[in-house]
Amino acid sequence: MSEQYSAPTPSSMPLNPSDERTWAMLAHLSILINLVSGILGPVAALIIYLVYKDRSRYVAYQSLQSLIFQLIAWVGAGVIVGVSWAIVGVLSAVIVGICLIPIAAIISLLPLAALVYGVVAGIKCSQGEDFRYWLVGDWVRSTYTG
Repeated sequence: MSEQYSAPTPSSMPLNPSDERTWAMLAHLSILINLVSGILGPVAALIIYLVYKDRSRYVAYQSLQSLIFQLIAWVGAGVIVGVSWAIVGVLSAVIVGICLIPIAAIISLLPLAALVYGVVAGIKCSQGEDFRYWLVGDWVRSTYTG
């Protein structure tokens, strides 16, 4: 039986120390991705772990640490911060919200007023009148004919 020699594939070759340091650093710095994406930092650390776990114990260890740390510190703390702000918001709404009820009620009437205004416009137009909405009618007319 003759054995064939196969050259090591790039995915099975061990990393040199410089590459190990680079990938371990990138695994830890993947937390910066969270500043932009909110949650993709642990995904980047997981990808580094999965790609390099068989090639370097050092990178595997560092990237797994980064993954777990980010899940606890970023995701876990983010949930706790979100819940705490929700509690603060609810408690604030009890006091501040009571004072804002009249303003909210007036604002809630705006869609109803717009509905009535549209019905009036429809009636006017059905009677052959040229109806113009306040502030909007002149602007639309100037862009349409101008």
